[in-house]
Amino acid sequence: MKDKVIIVTGGTSGIGAACARHFAGLGARVVAASIQREEGEALAAELRETGRDARFVYCDVSDEASVRDLVATTLETHDRIDAVHANAGVWGKGKVTEFTEADWDKLMGVNVKGTLWTAKHTIPVMERNESGGVFLITTSVASQIGFPAHALYCASKAALEALVRCLANDHAGKVRAVGVSPGTIDTPMLAASCEGWDAPVEELYAAVEKKVPVRRLGQPEDIAKAAAFLLSDDASYINGTILTLDGGTMVLPPW
Repeated sequence: MKDKVIIVTGGTSGIGAACARHFAGLGARVVAASIQREEGEALAAELRETGRDARFVYCDVSDEASVRDLVATTLETHDRIDAVHANAGVWGKGKVTEFTEADWDKLMGVNVKGTLWTAKHTIPVMERNESGGVFLITTSVASQIGFPAHALYCASKAALEALVRCLANDHAGKVRAVGVSPGTIDTPMLAASCEGWDAPVEELYAAVEKKVPVRRLGQPEDIAKAAAFLLSDDASYINGTILTLDGGTMVLPPW
């Protein structure tokens, strides 16, 4: 990972922030991108104070022009891109009979279109590298589970898993495409999904922990460590693969 230039979208909160910190700690030159300007500037300053190479770039991945600017800024600073972690995502609740066009535009615009824009504008840059590059996507176990009242979110994550396989084939020999599929991870997004329930968040988390085979919630750092491996040269034979990181939840019987 040392000296690799890595873009992390959604890189200022939850899984993205943990990945930015971990990659920088391994010696990578990290560009954390998101719409959270204040959090992003604070994260970049924190990392630079400890001698890490990090900067924040404002980017709305659902806007192609914004993604172009992110790539241009990264190239102006580092003259190359070695890897991308397409992690930006939003969550939304609702059945298919309830969603609106605004819901569709928000969820699919960020989760799917945003990842496509990111791939469109970073993969050609990485293909110019002699050593190629890696494009990593954060998907979710929601791509494989029919969570109640999560129709759009589940559909968006399933689309991303299909995209991993397509990218691996279309850019074979130049750019590896891989995915991480988190389960129940202790992030601000998970906390937001608990709003409106009858029990406090702490009780809900405790109940989930008892069910997960490893008997704890996942932490953003768990994803960061796996993501770092997938982006590294040690994973050079891993392509088109999505790594599930769910503490064993997917193996539970349905009773």
